[in-house]
Amino acid sequence: MNNPIGVFDSGYGGLTILADLQKKLPDYDFLYLGDNARAPYGSRSFDVVYEFTLEAVKFLFSQGCELIILACNTASAKALRNIQQNYLTTIDSNKRVLGVIRPTSEIIGKITQSNHIGILATEGTIKSDSYRLEIAKFFPEIEISQKSCPMWVPLIENHVYDQVGGKWFIEQDVMKLLAKDPEIDTLLLGCTHYPIVAEIITEIVGEDIQVVTQGEIIANSLVDYLDRHPSMDEVCSKNGITTYFTTETSSDFDKKASKFLQKEIVSKHVVIS
Repeated sequence: MNNPIGVFDSGYGGLTILADLQKKLPDYDFLYLGDNARAPYGSRSFDVVYEFTLEAVKFLFSQGCELIILACNTASAKALRNIQQNYLTTIDSNKRVLGVIRPTSEIIGKITQSNHIGILATEGTIKSDSYRLEIAKFFPEIEISQKSCPMWVPLIENHVYDQVGGKWFIEQDVMKLLAKDPEIDTLLLGCTHYPIVAEIITEIVGEDIQVVTQGEIIANSLVDYLDRHPSMDEVCSKNGITTYFTTETSSDFDKKASKFLQKEIVSKHVVIS
C-alpha cells in the first residue's frame, strides 16, 4: 500500500519545506496539498484556520498518509494543538500530525550569540504568540521581538518581491523589527514562504545578522523523528514519488509551484471542503 508522508500548506510556501524534505529523504514518497483556493491563512481567525486545516488533514489521511507535516506556520500556530488533542485521539492512534514551530524553537536558541532574536511572520502567527511561548520553554533567557509582514505572501506568490516596490515593503518591515531591539543578531523567518526572500533580507541586514529559514531544520527534525519511531518509518512508502494536489486550478498551481521548486511539476485539483 502507498503511504506517503503528507505535507500541507495554505499555499505555495510549504513547497520550500517539501524541497528540503525531498533532499534529506529522497527515497520516501510525499503527497503535497496546497489549499491555494482559500489562501492566505495569515489573517483568518483561529476557528477558520482550524476548520480548513482539519479538512486538509482528513483528506491526506484518506489518501493513505499516516504522518502529516503542517508545513505552514499559521496552521501550526492556530490548529495543530487542537487537531492533536481533539481529533487524533478520536481516530487511529497510530496516525500523527506534526508542525514546524516546535522543531524551529528547539534549534533557534543555539544559533543566536546575543540571545536577542527577531521573528518575521504572518499576522496570524505573530498574534498567536506561539514562537515566544515555545522558545521560552527551551531558552527562557532569550529576548524576542516580532513583526507581522502582511504584504509578503502576496508579493511572493505574485512574483513581484524582487521588484523595486516589493523590496521597499520588505525593507520597511525588516527595519521596523530591528528598530525594536538593536541587539538582534538572528532573524527567524517564521513563514514558509519567506525563504524566497531570504537573500533580499540578508542584503538588507548585512553579515552581522543571521537569517534563519526553516526547511533544513524541519527536514532534520523529521529524520530524527523517524529514527525514534521505527514503526512509523516502516509504514512510510519509499518509491521516491511525490504527488501534488491543489484546491486551485491545476494549471495555475503548476506554473507557480514549478517556479518555487525550480522544476516542472503536474498537480491534481481536489475539493476538500
